[in-house]
Amino acid sequence: MSDTAGIDAGRGEATWRDGERPPLYRPKGLRGWFRVIRRGVPAVAVLLVGVLLILPMRGIERIFYGQRRPWTGPHVQIVCRLTLLCMGIGWRRQGVPMNGPGAVVANHSSWLDILTMNAAMPVFFVSKAEVKTWPGINILTKVTNTHFVVRDPKLAREQADEFAQRVRAGHRLLFFPEGTSSDGRRVLPFKPTLFQGFLDPALPNGLVIQPLIANYVAPPGQDPRFYGWWGEMDLGPHLLSVLSVPRQGHVVIRLCAPVLVRDQTRKTLSAACEMAVRGRHQSALEDPP
Repeated sequence: MSDTAGIDAGRGEATWRDGERPPLYRPKGLRGWFRVIRRGVPAVAVLLVGVLLILPMRGIERIFYGQRRPWTGPHVQIVCRLTLLCMGIGWRRQGVPMNGPGAVVANHSSWLDILTMNAAMPVFFVSKAEVKTWPGINILTKVTNTHFVVRDPKLAREQADEFAQRVRAGHRLLFFPEGTSSDGRRVLPFKPTLFQGFLDPALPNGLVIQPLIANYVAPPGQDPRFYGWWGEMDLGPHLLSVLSVPRQGHVVIRLCAPVLVRDQTRKTLSAACEMAVRGRHQSALEDPP
């Protein structure tokens, strides 16, 4: 897994593993399967309609705004909020999204991060190119205009230029500096190598990085790691578990004060962002909403 991995979601050579995974909830009887259908069918319909609407919308944006995304960013935000509503998962945001050019770094717990973080603010995820082929996830990456990277040193300069172009266009690219997903109950060490891309002189002056924390609260009676998706967990069974549980939990997205990139090194940037994410994540576990 690349240091610049985004929604790698625990797949690859750097996969995080720790202890026994919690048993997945299974649909029980007709009621359980009815919940899967009642939540899953509308959620898939919202995503498909979102994809169909966003394609012509981006064509119009390209004519009038070039690479900017003044319409499709809020559109994706609405799609993700509606999808969470269909699934019955509650969410709320604490803190204020940054203004001006910048990027976002966050802890990584689940495939649900795609929905919950986009619901809180328009962002564009950064991910390895292989994610394009993952069934189900590839639909979400299409809707959210994911920025894909290839792990090839020969393409490093070209990909850095593409990254700088998107930031200059106002795209808030979201990275997962842990490099993999965990069970949602901890923050893994950040990889400083990732932050080198923020020091490129081609990026706008005054660039900031906003730390974002996602705290998932499990449904009543379920394992606290219920929404976590990591290790070798398959998407299908985990998705079925989330859709079939009798009562859903919720997620709180916390936005910290942006960190100014100027006069920093990749190590100081990584340390500052990790401290912010780790501190807010831990305080939420100790004092849950």
